[in-house]
Amino acid sequence: MKISILTYLETASDERSYDVVVEQVARGLRAGGHEPTVLGVHDDVRELLRRLEQQKPDLIFNLLEDFGEDLTFGPPAVSGLLDLVHAPYTGGGPGEMFIRQDKALAKKLLAFEKIASPDFAVFSPDHDFETGGNLRMPLFVKPLAGDASMGVDSKALVRSTPELMERVLHIHRVLHDSALVEEYIEGREFYVGVIGNREPQALPPIEVDFSGLPDGAPHVLDAKAKWDTTSVEYRGTKSVLADVSDELRARLQKVSLDACRALRVRDYGRVDLRLTDTNEIYVLEVNASCYLEQSSEFATAAQAAGIEHPALVNRIVELALERHGARVRAGKSQSARGSSPGR
Repeated sequence: MKISILTYLETASDERSYDVVVEQVARGLRAGGHEPTVLGVHDDVRELLRRLEQQKPDLIFNLLEDFGEDLTFGPPAVSGLLDLVHAPYTGGGPGEMFIRQDKALAKKLLAFEKIASPDFAVFSPDHDFETGGNLRMPLFVKPLAGDASMGVDSKALVRSTPELMERVLHIHRVLHDSALVEEYIEGREFYVGVIGNREPQALPPIEVDFSGLPDGAPHVLDAKAKWDTTSVEYRGTKSVLADVSDELRARLQKVSLDACRALRVRDYGRVDLRLTDTNEIYVLEVNASCYLEQSSEFATAAQAAGIEHPALVNRIVELALERHGARVRAGKSQSARGSSPGR
């Protein structure tokens, strides 16, 4: 098939300013016998539509995580645009992508399904305030819509009201986002990947090893730990296959499957979890259409389950095609019922 890999360009004028994962996915698609083409966009809807018409793909492999400066509505809006032009694509639709961006809404849906997540409050720049539970110090403060630990650093963990308000104002002024304030859950941190739709499969858990951090440093995977290869945080943390009992593994995987179902994750995703000393499991985030770089936690877990990166990429393609085929068949069936003569 002709498959367009939809991705975000860091600069509108440089068609090569995209993430390394694009080339990795392209290699996987070629290994599966497909013909991949990169469709890079920055913030121009007309250019996106023009390139789609030019490439005429059979499927879009959607790796788009940003669209211009709009962190909240950009990716969901692009998914909605693809739906409007009847272009089949991998991963979450506009609703799922919006929930991924709005972490407070995701928490409310998890609470409805009785899936534990940290109590929270939201401080918006226009002075609106909402709360979901009784908060106790210490608290963890992060952007409501940001991902990839954007805006998370050593000051994200606060232990007093002045520190809290200073951090909230920092997110408002610097990141132009609402601040999500959560009760900090002390404990072990795990990532569980989930792949599939009608019969989703939970992959082996990955644990974050914080043992290389200096004594007293908070066990938090902040932006430095993820992206700054020269930092103490990066060198002092690593993600490893979790060495856990069969019973705990099953619990982590069940909670992750339940969370993905609750938030309508399509095709693939990753759930971030914390395990307390009393063996309570809390969902921190649910990442629909998570990062697919071949050394990422999701790809590492898939490999541990016997799914190499090219096979993982092509499995996601198969899932999207199955889902799109079912949608087309349902649409045709509904159309036929609607056009049949009445009694």
